[in-house]
Amino acid sequence: MVIAALIMINAFFLIFIIFDAAESARSERQAIENACAVLRKGGIIIEPDDVRSGGALRTMRTARGDEAEATISRAILGPTNMTDQGVIYLYENAERGSAEFSSGGYFEIFLNEGVITNTAGTLRTVNRLLRSMRIKTKEPVVSGMPGNETVTAVSTYKGASIFNCVIEFVFRGENLETVKGRYVTGIEDTEESEVISTAGTALLRFLAAVRREEFECGKIFSVEAGYQHSVTGPFGDDVITPAWLITADSGQFMIDDATGEVRQLAVEN
Repeated sequence: MVIAALIMINAFFLIFIIFDAAESARSERQAIENACAVLRKGGIIIEPDDVRSGGALRTMRTARGDEAEATISRAILGPTNMTDQGVIYLYENAERGSAEFSSGGYFEIFLNEGVITNTAGTLRTVNRLLRSMRIKTKEPVVSGMPGNETVTAVSTYKGASIFNCVIEFVFRGENLETVKGRYVTGIEDTEESEVISTAGTALLRFLAAVRREEFECGKIFSVEAGYQHSVTGPFGDDVITPAWLITADSGQFMIDDATGEVRQLAVEN
């Protein structure tokens, strides 16, 4: 009897949790639809299905990781000699190339000709390297023409994009020439950090910026919840903080969730 009663109680709580989650999802969907309706009245075309929220994202602390830098270097250059130059760590392999790592997750790797090629396919080559580097990203994107290709990959944390942590693989001919960009390691919780605002709030902030004539926009293609990486933060360390990325007909815009600031991202050439 006791076991049966416990099973019934657990079943009740499970039903309650499922119902509560479904109700929250309906409320969030309604808020998104309402915000989209306001934007459409303001002259901006947007569909609710193009808005992707990210759950309870919150500020996280990051830390520079020597082990991660060594892993990335080995994945591209093989065995290396490391020289501590203060802020910059230099990894060198005379036959393959060199790598420079600095604070804030910035790095650049220079390869000698013929060390790594894309003869097995550009995307396949890049995905293999990312696995070896142990960097998780969104699906890489290829731009340029054959013989002059650049592959761009946006870093992620638990599936959410870190919008300003982008890694580029530059190919000349069939040779990988450079790997450069920004990544984060040592991610952990902070104290008293705020959970990301709703998608509706982000959209209304963007509409307000357009109405102030800070930007132009006629159509929004996607809205995504994620993070941005800051080199210095309120906790004395680097942090990733919740942010929203809006992709529109006039470019890409990142909204700082804490301050509400909307800024247009520069177009990479």
